[in-house]
This record gives sequence, C-alpha cells and structure tokens, in this order.
Amino acid sequence: MMLHSHEHTLQITHLSGEALSQLSPSFRQLPATEHADGKYRLRRYSVVQWRHGNVIATDKHDFVQSEDINHFQGDIVRQFEPILDSTLSSDGMREMCQLFVESNGLPDGQEIEIHQIRITAIYDETQVAPEGVHQDGFDHIALIGIDRHNIVGGEIMLYSDNHEAPFFRKVLENGEVAMLADRELWHNARPIRAIDHAHEGHMDVFVLTAKDGVDELHS
Repeated sequence: MMLHSHEHTLQITHLSGEALSQLSPSFRQLPATEHADGKYRLRRYSVVQWRHGNVIATDKHDFVQSEDINHFQGDIVRQFEPILDSTLSSDGMREMCQLFVESNGLPDGQEIEIHQIRITAIYDETQVAPEGVHQDGFDHIALIGIDRHNIVGGEIMLYSDNHEAPFFRKVLENGEVAMLADRELWHNARPIRAIDHAHEGHMDVFVLTAKDGVDELHS
C-alpha cells in the first residue's frame, strides 16, 4: 500500500506470519533502563550490517541524538543491552532486514540500527513517543508492529511538516511495516492505555533506521 501523494516517502507492507512468530517471544526478555523513559519503554538496541543476505552484528551499542532532533533526551549518550543473539540470527530478523534493505534500495554492507521496544501501559495514558512530532535524523525508517496486547491507542501519525495536522494515522497491526523517508516526513504516535487495568497491556515494535551511504565494506 502506498499513498499516491507520498508514494516516494511512505510504504505500508508486512512481515510473514512465520517471521512474526519468531520475533515476538523475545520481547518478554526486554530490560528496563535508567533513562528518562526507561520504566515504561523496555528496550534493546543493536547496530548490524546487511552483508551478502545476512545480518551481521557489530559492537556498536551507544545511541545518541542531537538536541535539535530530540528535545526529550537530546545530546545524551544512551546505552542499551544488545538484541539477543538468538533474535539477531533468526530467519525472522533476516526477513525484516531484507525487506528494509530491498524496499529502500540500500547497498550490500549497509549499516542498520535496530531498536527493539516494548511500551507498557503503566499510566492512564502512556507516551509512545515522548518527544512528540519529530524526525529521527536518518534517511530511512521502518516501524514494525509486532504485538498489541490489552491496549487501545498507539496509532502512528505522519506529517508533511511539524506545524500541520497529520495526513496519515494508523494502528500498526501485528506484522505491519511502515517505511518512511525520515528527512521528508515527521512522525508521532498517540499514547496507549490499558483496556483492562487489572492486566498488563503493551505494544511491541521494532524500529529500523539507516542513513544513505553508510557502507563500511566500500568506505
């Protein structure tokens, strides 16, 4: 699915059911962090290379965004535990990265940053994107819905600029993938809340990011 007016900036596609079933269980092992959102956004983070059809882990685990990109936690070096080896080496991860690379025409050797995040509905309204309407400072982003449990809300919202109403809103159902051109669009997400407050509610997502020209094999 593409929106005609944004056909070069937005694409909606999906993972296979098999990939979804492989990737979903590891979200139960995400750690909390000491960061500002660390009690309700549980996460792991890894940087990989896509090399000859395989996902190759690197030793990069520090994540930082400049203050002009992220007013919520800008210019702060954030360290996260890496994504589990069993997750990175799975066929589901390979499928997800291959979809990202091929949809965006990225080269062999492309470096991809992968965020694995569970947002838990611990407040009346739990922020999915505490930084609000924003860009992430990359060329390519994929938002992948993995699991929604006992929640409402969480729709992704896309904007042509940060002063207009969103032109697109959508709940990412399990396995749905939204690819967007980060330098041309702005994005945000609605808060989530639990349906049954007696039970845990969560939203599980992968976020993949890449910059053009990050090709270490040929640099």
